Amino acid sequence: MNALLRKGFDRIPVKHEGTPEINHMLIKYFGLQNMNQLLKVLGDDFRYIEAEYKGPELRTFPDGSFEGYWGERYNYAHFEGGKYLEPSYLPFANIQTPDQLDRSHFPTADWFDYSTLYEQCLRIKKDGYAICFGTAGDMDFINSIARSRGTEQVLMDLITDNPVYLEIMEARFNFYYEMHERVLQACKGMVDFMHIGEDLGTQTAQVIDHSIFERHFAPKFKKYFEMVHRYGAYSMMHMCGCVKAFLPRLSELGLDVYDVVQPTNKEMDIALLQKEVGDKLTFCGSVCVQTTIAFGSQAEVENEVKRRLKLFQKGGLFLGPTHAIQVGSPLENILTLYRTAGSLNEKIDSSVLFIKGDEEKVDQVNLSKLF
Repeated sequence: MNALLRKGFDRIPVKHEGTPEINHMLIKYFGLQNMNQLLKVLGDDFRYIEAEYKGPELRTFPDGSFEGYWGERYNYAHFEGGKYLEPSYLPFANIQTPDQLDRSHFPTADWFDYSTLYEQCLRIKKDGYAICFGTAGDMDFINSIARSRGTEQVLMDLITDNPVYLEIMEARFNFYYEMHERVLQACKGMVDFMHIGEDLGTQTAQVIDHSIFERHFAPKFKKYFEMVHRYGAYSMMHMCGCVKAFLPRLSELGLDVYDVVQPTNKEMDIALLQKEVGDKLTFCGSVCVQTTIAFGSQAEVENEVKRRLKLFQKGGLFLGPTHAIQVGSPLENILTLYRTAGSLNEKIDSSVLFIKGDEEKVDQVNLSKLF
């Protein structure tokens, strides 16, 4: 929190993200059992609370695909070294008019149990971590609606103000807004960061025009950020790619933390972003998983981290990768990232790791990131 408020810190805050394969590799290397233990070893300063899903059964189908909150289905695409989830059935793909929408697949905040959240917060607070709720898939009006309607269709919908898309978007906003507010109410002021996401950038430029952003996105983000602040929490928003064009406006609307800062071109360089919007936004991430961590030397990783330590001596950055660290990234590069940041606990006392509550399996995946 001192880093957020630019008051200086004992060490720079760290936030880890890796693909399941990378996390498995790290867990095996350190002789651990699960993700919670790995986060302690890496020195991750953030922990997420979860509201237990209690809604209608999310079905699994004969082809191995399984259902998301909106009736979409997912299957694993395999590649050399691992697998990842891709949508395999898009229920809203061919819907042309609102009367064709199957609204029975619109989730509600009532599908979740909020009764354990306060106790979760107490445990995390006792351990000294920042308390977070939400994922990069929450809100996410472009990417996640595309998982049930198709990317090209969604981009055309935004230009044409398609009423089908607008109704899905409104339903999605209302669902996450109410769920997040009920989380904040249940936690009684203990949540530090509320996390949502939106894919506003490509590798080189913004995805949508400013007029589209103002028409469809700005009012919803403003309403959401204001709600988060009313409960004493800070807003965090995941955005991939080149999103510099939207950062000043998002700050005006009430965004506090920009996650994950991908330096995909020169205008996304962390020093330039700090100069232009660093007094308004705290950054999260910024060490590139596409270049430095995956293909750089240990010295290059170290230099990138040291550069950030020098730039953000009083705060303004939560250090970490620009996205999930990808399969094939050298182990030593990953260790160098956290070692140079000062967070890596390579000789952590095992009694700190193997405690009650650490029994979850490493294979567990938070599928709500997709929905």
